Amino acid sequence: MTRHTAPIRIGVLAGLLGLAMSLTVQTATAATGPEIDAKVKAALDRLHTEVKGSDAVTGKAAGVLVFPEVLKAGFVIAGEGGEGALRVGGSTTGYFTIFSGSVGLQAGGQKRDIIIAFMDQASLKKFEASDGWKAGVDGSVALIDMGAGANVDVTKIKEPIVGFVVGQKGLMAGVSVDGSKITRVKK
Repeated sequence: MTRHTAPIRIGVLAGLLGLAMSLTVQTATAATGPEIDAKVKAALDRLHTEVKGSDAVTGKAAGVLVFPEVLKAGFVIAGEGGEGALRVGGSTTGYFTIFSGSVGLQAGGQKRDIIIAFMDQASLKKFEASDGWKAGVDGSVALIDMGAGANVDVTKIKEPIVGFVVGQKGLMAGVSVDGSKITRVKK
């Protein structure tokens, strides 16, 4: 190992260790259906409070997939994961996990809510029929990101699948859910 590659290798190993630890904690603390439902309701309440017009979007959607408190953590190599529920007509129809990984200049951790709205029956049915769904591959998710105080106009949404990513300071811009793997789980 040369002097120049040692810090890189140590960083990669530390990142892998951090990722493994965060995934172990995530798996060990798997929530029950009622716990997920309560967190989903809280995430939707946060969205509707912080993003004007989002209630019209989720109300018009054929189905809404909500991942509350998705944890992203890592150092150089990062992982993101969480549990959520699909709601159709205001009721939970299934539970899901979301996971993605990335490599790059990054350190630390954060929690955020990911809400995906299927705006028509065709996109919802395709999602429900899939055996593991990958954002950006099996369906393109158009993320709504706007400035503070702006209002989402549901009449201007033409995409079949739209999403919101809400962090501690409100709606997040410049983020992506592409590459995230969503899988149905039993609860």
